[in-house]
Amino acid sequence: MKFRSLLSLILLPGALAQQPEMQTQEAPAKFTSRVNLVPVTVVVRDRDSHAVGNLTKEDFRLLDNGKAQVISRFSIEKPGAPAVLEKDSGVLELQPETKRPEAGAAPPPVLAEHFVAYLFDDLHATFEDLARARDAAGRVIVASMQPTDRAAIYTTSGQISLEFTDDKAKLQETLARLRPAPSAGSIGHGLDCPDISYYMADRIVNLNDPQATQVALINYQACSMNPNATASMVMGFAQGALHNGEHQTKVATSVLVQVVRRMAAMPGQRSIVLASPGFLVPSADQPDVTDIINRAIRSNVIVSSLDLRGLWTASGFDASRPAPAGGSQVLTTLNQFMEQEAEAQELVMEDLAHSTGGDWFHANNDLGEGFRRLAAAPEFIYVLAFTPENLKADGKYHKLRIELREPKGLTLQARKGYYAPRRDADAMDQSKQDIEDAVFSREVIKDIPLNVRTQFFRSGDTDASISVVSQLDIRRLRYQKKEGRNQDVLTVVSVLFDLNGNYVSGQLRTLTLALKDETLEKKLDSGIRVKAMFDVKVGSYVVRVVVRDSEGQMMASENTAVEIR
Repeated sequence: MKFRSLLSLILLPGALAQQPEMQTQEAPAKFTSRVNLVPVTVVVRDRDSHAVGNLTKEDFRLLDNGKAQVISRFSIEKPGAPAVLEKDSGVLELQPETKRPEAGAAPPPVLAEHFVAYLFDDLHATFEDLARARDAAGRVIVASMQPTDRAAIYTTSGQISLEFTDDKAKLQETLARLRPAPSAGSIGHGLDCPDISYYMADRIVNLNDPQATQVALINYQACSMNPNATASMVMGFAQGALHNGEHQTKVATSVLVQVVRRMAAMPGQRSIVLASPGFLVPSADQPDVTDIINRAIRSNVIVSSLDLRGLWTASGFDASRPAPAGGSQVLTTLNQFMEQEAEAQELVMEDLAHSTGGDWFHANNDLGEGFRRLAAAPEFIYVLAFTPENLKADGKYHKLRIELREPKGLTLQARKGYYAPRRDADAMDQSKQDIEDAVFSREVIKDIPLNVRTQFFRSGDTDASISVVSQLDIRRLRYQKKEGRNQDVLTVVSVLFDLNGNYVSGQLRTLTLALKDETLEKKLDSGIRVKAMFDVKVGSYVVRVVVRDSEGQMMASENTAVEIR
């Protein structure tokens, strides 16, 4: 069961085990302090494109729709540093297997925290461009992939895919299988009769462009050797080219939406590298691109794009390709249309990247450098956050601008905006979203002291159970005094991921505290223990625990690992 579905079920009203002063119930906690908090990740680079990590909050200026905002949270992350997970020492009644490894034993697992999805546009790419791109990506993966990295390979046709892994051999094998999809055509490359690209077809059918119709007619009369061919015949071919182009664009954008959704469930830094020659999106289909950008921004997924054509020239000027029939008039005009089409395709690639905080690599034949730059986790990432004043729940897009007060030759890479909620969220929606955001991250938060211990029990050759015990120090909590009781609500989420970052299982407990003074005094010393049990297969798992309280709006989160051999 997906974690989102799990929350939907667990947060339904209803009680489990009840105690006079502390009851475990399935009711939503009230999270209000960070509901409208907008996070903004920023990468600052010097003139040599190196990430800069010595700036402070005061160095930045943040504007929302042109209005300056107060930066309420600020931190600097180093995603390139390996996060090694220490296995539990066995403070509980644990088995010998969970004790710390002695000298010479296998090292503890390394936490996967950087996920890169390579999306190759095999619907629009030629074989030559796709072959160069796959070879360049393969070299980058072999040379640059770190222990904390996981990579996946997808194609816009959906015919080839590999889920997230650190197995370089599997990644290389999958890359070697990349080929243009059958529907990826040669329209607009001088090989068809008539030679009508998607861009020209849009101009002929939808815009009634007489120049596009005339050049297509001359081309068709020449290539078909039928001087009596008419404009109505050309219109039929244009409608076919338009349908084919629309279909390929719809497929490509729908796959990109699916990849964004897939990335949203990965815990850590998430990037998509779209390797494509670009694809045309007429104005009528712009909502599809807007939806991709919207989903990526909401999920904190960065989309970077790479023009795998490199230094592009119109195919009419390429001596290795046959010239279109019809003479110099057709050649010149077709090249003009192809250049206009390339510019329109590039706008989509640029918009996807810059709107989501990504980068756009183009007009450069060094595809290896492009993949390396787009896939690499920056050495330093600044995380800024602010709470918009008087934010209306109207679903409108807000433009963000992040500036340096003293640029000094530095450049910024950051998300370009966010969408306001479409309605005021109720308490249940707020708690669910807040919990999911915390669970699918790698941030360690210490607002509430939290100690996590695990133990496992093998029930067979392949089956086992994992016990996760969270020990909470409740001395920092703020309590509401009501009817002689100290009241608060704690939400504790325990989640299992595999070492590739895939969600395995999760459990949520909501503890409603109504403690008498004498009980609270005892609990201040002993704390509260929350236990979760998971039935699993033998293997290695990452355990993440997230805690949130309702009165003080404080959080805690911790990561650990367990190996069952």
